[in-house]
Amino acid sequence: MDDFRAITGTDINKVKEKNSNSGMSYNEAKEFIARTTGGHHTNIYSDTDIQQVRKKLRNSKKG
Repeated sequence: MDDFRAITGTDINKVKEKNSNSGMSYNEAKEFIARTTGGHHTNIYSDTDIQQVRKKLRNSKKG
């Protein structure tokens, strides 16, 4: 890799490399928590088809 440094002397490529090896990003962590804990206001991360659930509930009340 090329040696690319910020004005402060920070090796930008080294920082990027460490970040890529550091685990989940903030947004990835939020998504994981939403999918695994049933958090509030997390519907943007949900893969649940709400209409399908409603239909299933209506059908269970009929029978």
